[in-house]
Amino acid sequence: MKKLLLIGLLTAGLTACQSTGGTPGEKAAETPDPVPAGDVFPLTGEPGAGDKSGRVLGVMVNNHPKARAQSGLSQADLVYEALAEGQITRFLALFHSDIPDTIGPVRSARPYYFELAYGYDALYAYHGASHSIYQQLAGTSMDAVDGAVYDNNGWLFRRSGDRSAPHNSYLWTEGLDRVVVEKGLTEGDPPEALYFTDESPDGRPAEEVEITYGSRTQVRWQYSDQGFLRFNDGEPSVDRSTMEQISADNVWIIEARYQIIDEAGRREVDLTSGGRGFLFQKGTMKEVEWRNTDGRLLPYEGEEQVPFVPGNTWINIIPESGAVQF
Repeated sequence: MKKLLLIGLLTAGLTACQSTGGTPGEKAAETPDPVPAGDVFPLTGEPGAGDKSGRVLGVMVNNHPKARAQSGLSQADLVYEALAEGQITRFLALFHSDIPDTIGPVRSARPYYFELAYGYDALYAYHGASHSIYQQLAGTSMDAVDGAVYDNNGWLFRRSGDRSAPHNSYLWTEGLDRVVVEKGLTEGDPPEALYFTDESPDGRPAEEVEITYGSRTQVRWQYSDQGFLRFNDGEPSVDRSTMEQISADNVWIIEARYQIIDEAGRREVDLTSGGRGFLFQKGTMKEVEWRNTDGRLLPYEGEEQVPFVPGNTWINIIPESGAVQF
């Protein structure tokens, strides 16, 4: 496991990331006993020999059909998946327990993605943005690395010769410590732990779920002894670095309001109002609600936070017009 030494305190707040109730890791009176936070990685609830300090790395990963198979996604602690332009999704992959050597293809920034990265005090890596999004990002205290600045420089971002732009820019994480020095970033704290339990989930049996974002993106999760295996548009989602199918221990589906805001089809996503959610764990499903708690989209049942099972988590943010079948 590679330790990410980056780090830098984020001092200014983003309005969309303000708390709307509860505290991550807070244990209600009759909820399952949490996994001891000091013994495990904070974003997976799993033990490991590596250093549990260091900062989260958040990377914008392309999901255009020409960008598949992607590299590094199987090592992410959390992945947020939401629509970008058109009917194609894009990923924000958050890494802490294991930092891959190569991540990508890396794609351009969007405000709702860097709002999510802010909830984990992540260093945010992306490749390019529109002028207005650059202005929004500059108005925050986000620590960010833009691939457009370091494009194909040989030590931080590299272009793959077997794919065409914009589907071929990869982040080489060995260069991140150099960026820390050049930008004068200081070491910060590890992320606050998510809420995990080792107890068996109490949801109804559900070993498969199909998610329809729109006419061009269908996602399916199929339960197996490896967890929930991911399929995209009927094909297994494979990590190009390992050639293994991507899986998740927690599949967390939430419904949110999307709004198209310009002629290019860019969107805003309401990450604050909360709404209906579906939490899939160990071949079960529990229908709950989601809330934005300190910038993190977390499951709740009444006033009690519902814990994740130890392992990685994939969060599908679907429009209210989307479909979930299980």
